[in-house]
Amino acid sequence: MAKTAPAQNATDDQMASHSAMHDETIGHGNSPAAWTCVFVMLGGGALSSFAYIFSSTEGNFAAGTVLFWVGIAVMLMGLVVGFVLKRVGYGVGGHKLKNPSH
Repeated sequence: MAKTAPAQNATDDQMASHSAMHDETIGHGNSPAAWTCVFVMLGGGALSSFAYIFSSTEGNFAAGTVLFWVGIAVMLMGLVVGFVLKRVGYGVGGHKLKNPSH
């Protein structure tokens, strides 16, 4: 049985276009607006999580409930802050960033 050379699965042109396709900057929210939104929301989530446990201890139900809803409000504020920062120019491709593809 004679050995044959393996068939080439893709031509050089196809490989070049495939690699160029993956070199594009997609963004994925890698901006000051997105990171600020995430950090504020993480803080609100941490506060709500703490409040949930705190309210389950004896005599802390009212204070824990208030802290829980304050944490929820902080998370909603994080969304607003992220949206405002994006509109001001700190989002992906914003005009206030040094590198517009940031």
